[in-house]
Amino acid sequence: MNISPEALTNLLGIHPETPLDIDGMCRRLRPVIYPAPHLTERLEGFCSALSSALQSLGIRVPDHKEATGSDGRFPPGTVIFAPGHFPDDLLAINRVSTLYNNIIVGIYDEHPPVGHGSLPQERLDAIVSRLARDMVHILVYVTARSWTICTMNGGVVTFNTPLPSKEDVRNTLVPKISAQVVPPGPDDIDLEYGTLETTTPEFRTIADDFMQCSALWKNNHCLVTHTSTEGLEYRSGFYRRIVARYLDRRSGMSYGFFARQRPLPILPALLEGMALPENLSMTLIKVPLLGRTLLVPVPTVSAITTRSGCRKHQLEPEKDLVEIGLTGGRAWMRTPGNSSGNSDARPSFDTLTILAHALGNAFAASILKTLSPGSPFPGHLERNGATMTHWHDYPPEELLPEGYHRHGHRNPPVSCSTPQSAAYSLMGKIAALEKALAEGKEYRGDVHFEPNHGTNIVGMLSLAVTAAAMNPQA
Repeated sequence: MNISPEALTNLLGIHPETPLDIDGMCRRLRPVIYPAPHLTERLEGFCSALSSALQSLGIRVPDHKEATGSDGRFPPGTVIFAPGHFPDDLLAINRVSTLYNNIIVGIYDEHPPVGHGSLPQERLDAIVSRLARDMVHILVYVTARSWTICTMNGGVVTFNTPLPSKEDVRNTLVPKISAQVVPPGPDDIDLEYGTLETTTPEFRTIADDFMQCSALWKNNHCLVTHTSTEGLEYRSGFYRRIVARYLDRRSGMSYGFFARQRPLPILPALLEGMALPENLSMTLIKVPLLGRTLLVPVPTVSAITTRSGCRKHQLEPEKDLVEIGLTGGRAWMRTPGNSSGNSDARPSFDTLTILAHALGNAFAASILKTLSPGSPFPGHLERNGATMTHWHDYPPEELLPEGYHRHGHRNPPVSCSTPQSAAYSLMGKIAALEKALAEGKEYRGDVHFEPNHGTNIVGMLSLAVTAAAMNPQA
């Protein structure tokens, strides 16, 4: 591990006990099966096999009555498998003690509501509609020949077996239920409304790049743009309010992001044992690399990015762009000063991941200044910043930019917007840089592949140039 758990806590606020490997996820998992009053024979068989698979991984699965407290509620941290169809008063959401610390998995004896020919937006709308209807976080559909996991980010994984195997539960299901998808709340980020100036030449240049990028992505169905909460079917006004609270009053959810990291001064990393500059005011973090330990300065980083819920193919820069940053381990967000929609602006679900990429870019530039002084990346970051593009698909290998190094293929398939996703972004970038240096290859950026999720392309190219590369037919 190139970044220690303690450092991840100090840098990004990730709890030091957050499991980053599957064995750790298994050790911390606390599941329970809470069945509906009537289950089909197929669901009974599936849940029995699921319980056996979990127990074979060393995960205890207590009876749901044993798992509840004296108030009849499941304690925080419990993952609740809820097979079957529930009347309103028995929904698992009514049995949890907190909104954000329990994952509920609905399990159904049905074909998934998504076909091979459905477009990504149609697939996502169908998934989110069912999530809202049944007040669950993840869907599992069981048929006579297969079972399918559907997640809030539109991810769909199908296993061509009628019952869950130990391997599939371990390698796919466990990572998806090890951390909840939660938007940044007031305790996580400082909100500064109306403080982003949108009339400066710098902002106009940035906005033009976003607009060109947006136009190039417009006809790509894989950039899932927006799912509104207004058109969803709710069981009652009570459950509508729960969804609104869970989403921090967002009017909808957008998927993926565009971001431009702002330029920043880069100090070279120090080799451990070197004398520290007397005027050094930044915190230093230890990064083991190529058999040596470097002391890397931790700067303030910031990026202009798309706000949560905006339509990325129809951007309005003065309304849809916000600035997020990280100073001393604390995240912040600034909204436009001349936008009537200030109060509607919410930080992206991916805020922590964006900041992890920005911090990783600064670390990479600092390391390159020391170990590869001729590298173009540090100077470009100082003059122009860097860009980030994330969407829920995987581009053909031949479209990937030269000098952008790949990582992430073997990571556990966690959901987006989780602490693990941010940690993998930062650590994977440093690992990709180390590999590039070891092989004597130029480093211009990285491509972070997230299994069952999507792609992040981060580096020196503008958003528009990246969009053109990913959409050659546009």
